[in-house]
This record gives sequence, structure tokens and C-alpha cells, in this order.
Amino acid sequence: MKAAVMYGPNDIRVEEIETPVCPEDGLIINVRAVGLCGSDIRNMTTDSRQGKYPHVYGHEIVGEIVEKGPQVKGYELGENIYVYPADHCGHCEACRSGHSEMCENQGKYTERVGGFADYYVVTGTQLSRDSVFKLAPDQDVIAATLAEPLSSVYACQDNIDVRYGDTVVVIGAGPIGCFHIQLARLRGATKIAMVELNEERLELAKRFGADLYVNSSKEDPVEAIKKWTHGKGADKVISATPVTVTQNQALYMTRKGGITVWFGGVAKGKLAEIDTNYAHYNGLWIYGHFGANSIQVEQSFHLALSDAFEAKKFITHILPLSKINEGIQLTKTGEAIKVVLIPNEEKNKDLLPNE
Repeated sequence: MKAAVMYGPNDIRVEEIETPVCPEDGLIINVRAVGLCGSDIRNMTTDSRQGKYPHVYGHEIVGEIVEKGPQVKGYELGENIYVYPADHCGHCEACRSGHSEMCENQGKYTERVGGFADYYVVTGTQLSRDSVFKLAPDQDVIAATLAEPLSSVYACQDNIDVRYGDTVVVIGAGPIGCFHIQLARLRGATKIAMVELNEERLELAKRFGADLYVNSSKEDPVEAIKKWTHGKGADKVISATPVTVTQNQALYMTRKGGITVWFGGVAKGKLAEIDTNYAHYNGLWIYGHFGANSIQVEQSFHLALSDAFEAKKFITHILPLSKINEGIQLTKTGEAIKVVLIPNEEKNKDLLPNE
């Protein structure tokens, strides 16, 4: 089969590798569509595996069951499924307390052969846990790839209770930031602002209907938000970028007693210098968000496929897997909001746009 194989930082080659064998208790799926995630790009452009190459990434996977092991029950050939990458055990203390996103025994999906390939193995462990969801025959497999990145956004806003009357600021107009705008509006936030330093990305984000767009390369974003909120700051400010600068800015954009969210993970070893007195005397709640629990994963899957979410607004490029390097560049430059890749190009040609 063909796969996008990483040989090192920025060295991604689409080439033939061995087709996987179906496990006795698992499935083989034809990968119909797979999202290109920011974390995939970060991993593929850095020495993410410390020299342990070659490797295949890709974790926003939707596919058609083409083979099943003799021990598998409840799944049929031809069904489309969405595979959430982080299967949770359901038995550890974190899972039992409702925080399966912190599962002590979750599957290490970055160690598996990922979905940037024609075929993908769904293991018996994944099937027995909380990570596989069936699509109805008429549901959109491309839209379903958004369920994984949406899950963390959904969980974040669920946990901080974004609601009617809230003023919300989102820093970062990548796919995650755009999800935050759309979801905050669906949850009833009254005023929403987007802050971004890339003009092209900011222009693309205008399709999501925030009330204010701030280009932080042209004006002080903290001053802009303070002016917009009549000096008070926003109820909830979400830093959805991979840099510490915006984590600091988010603090100063938040009203007294409000919530600052550090959503985007930064590079390992990067430390932010925080004015803790400011947080202390302004009564700020600081929330570091990561992942989603089992029920939030399921709810976001249904939301991604709903008419209310309008998945097509996010997916700006649908490319064959052979153009993965082009997809990476489109995302890095800000020309794309969300890129979805189509492996197995001949089998899945119905999903590729007509050129």
C-alpha cells in the first residue's frame, strides 16, 4: 500500500510499504479520509521521534471496513467508522472520576502506524474501548474527520461553561481557533473576538462571524480587547496558539474573576514568565486544557456531522495523500484552514474534487 512515510524532520515521502495483516480481534479499514492536524505537522517538521524513523503519522481517521478478524462481532464489511485515536481504559482512577482524557493506560496512538496510508489497523483493544464510532450510510466521511480536533474544543467550552451573555476572546485563527469561534456562537456567547497575527489566516476566519477581528501584528491586542470591552476585559479568553506570548496576553485580556484558558501546547522546555500578582489580585481562574473525556468525544462526533456545525466552512482543501507536503505548506502559510487528505486515491476517487 502507499503511505506518507516520515524519514526525519521535513522528510516525508509517499511510497509503497507493506499492507497490514488483519488481527484476529481487529479490523482493517480502507482509509477514506484523514485530517491533517497541527500536531501532525509539528511532529513531521521536527525530530519528534528522536531519530526513530521511518514512521507513519495521521490520527484523524475515517474509513471503510474491508476486513475483519474472526473474533470480531458487531461490525460488518462496508461500514464506515470514525476512530478516535486515544482509546481510554475505563478502569483507572482518572477514567472512573470522569477524566478519561487523563487515562493512565490509554493507547499510544503516535507509536502505531497511523492513518496517512491506504489502510489502517483497528486493534481489538480499540474496539473494546471507547474509540470507534459508526457512521450512517448517508453521513459525510470527510466531515467526520473533524470530530477528533473538535473534541478538545468541545470539551474545553463544556468545562468552562461558555454560555449566553459571555464575552469570549480566541487567540489564534488556525483550525482550532476557528472551531472555538463557531462553537462559542452555537453555545450562545454574546460577543466573540478573534486575535491573529497572520493577515491571510485572519481573513479566512472572517467566514465564522466573530464580532471583532484583531491583527496583533498591527496593533496591541490587549489594548484592542480592553477598548472593545470598555476597559473590563472578556469573561473567557482562550489562547489557542503554540507560543507562550499569547498565554501572557490572554491574562491581561481577561476581566476580574474571569477565566483564562491555555489551550495550545507550546514546545517542550518553553517557559512563560507570568505576573502572578496580576492573576492573584484580579482573581483570575487559569485553566490548562487538554483532550476530552469519553462522553465529550462522542458528543463532538455527532456535532461534527450535524447541520449546525457546518463542517464545509472549515475544510478549505481536499487533497490526495500524494500531495501531503503541499497540504503541510498550505496550512503553515495560512492559506488553508483545514486540509483533509484522501488516501487510496483510486478506491476513494469519489471523494476527490474534480480538477
